[in-house]
Amino acid sequence: MRQAIKILKNFAKDEEGAALIEYTVLLGVLVVAVIATIGLVGNWVKSQWTSLCTAVGAATSAAC
Repeated sequence: MRQAIKILKNFAKDEEGAALIEYTVLLGVLVVAVIATIGLVGNWVKSQWTSLCTAVGAATSAAC
């Protein structure tokens, strides 16, 4: 019985699981932020490319 109580006390003091969950949540937030940033940068690059294509097309009378 004493060993069971000792195991329960050690389990209550163990914080490795909590740290693992915190790191997992942090990783999830970072992944979402990276995906959002890639999407925003992708849209910006697309708009810049379209602008360049329009300007070159107008100057040379050629399609992109």
